[in-house]
Amino acid sequence: MNHSVMNTARLLGAGLRALLMLTLVTGVIYPLVVTGIAQGLFHDKANGSEIRADGEVVGSSLIGQSYNLPPKKGGQTPEPDLRWFQGRPAGGLGTNSVNTRYQLLLSGATNLSAGSEDLRRRVEDAKAAVIKANSVPGYTVKPSQVPADAVTSSGSGLDPDISPRYARLQVHRVAARNGLPVAQVAKLVEDTTEGRVAGFIGEPRVNVLELNIALRDLVAKR
Repeated sequence: MNHSVMNTARLLGAGLRALLMLTLVTGVIYPLVVTGIAQGLFHDKANGSEIRADGEVVGSSLIGQSYNLPPKKGGQTPEPDLRWFQGRPAGGLGTNSVNTRYQLLLSGATNLSAGSEDLRRRVEDAKAAVIKANSVPGYTVKPSQVPADAVTSSGSGLDPDISPRYARLQVHRVAARNGLPVAQVAKLVEDTTEGRVAGFIGEPRVNVLELNIALRDLVAKR
């Protein structure tokens, strides 16, 4: 009887020591090591890929933002503020009243098939809106100029980037709305365009938030 009790106590003691050791290793030491490496080698990425302007965090390079006018009284859908470059159509799966910078709570695609009549109608409406918004005196957007990312949302619905082609499409409108030379605004797009990762992965892209920060700075210098 005593022998059995002693074996049980020994096993319980060994189990408790193993539990404490594993808790220390996996719950304290490992997280501290990983966090230290991340902060030391990948500080920006480890902290959410924050974008700063005037010393303040204004967003993340990983999550898109909307650039809209204040909603009209009684209106539910805000209109885009055409002084700024616009991102891709938002296609998230839910809305909220907490995240006021980007009114999307759940990310995800629309899950509409290529043959969906609803998707076709959305694309056609978005294309017409892009043509209308970006056509200014002396510059008319042609339907063939509108790229796919201007009329479709990304898989997450939160894409922070647009194609250089879509950014260039907006140059004349942004220049006209802000009273800036077209050449200066076009240079902003060129300067903020990022190439393919490692030279061959993905496509060239423009981060809309970084582009709009550069635009704001340019407007302030007028």
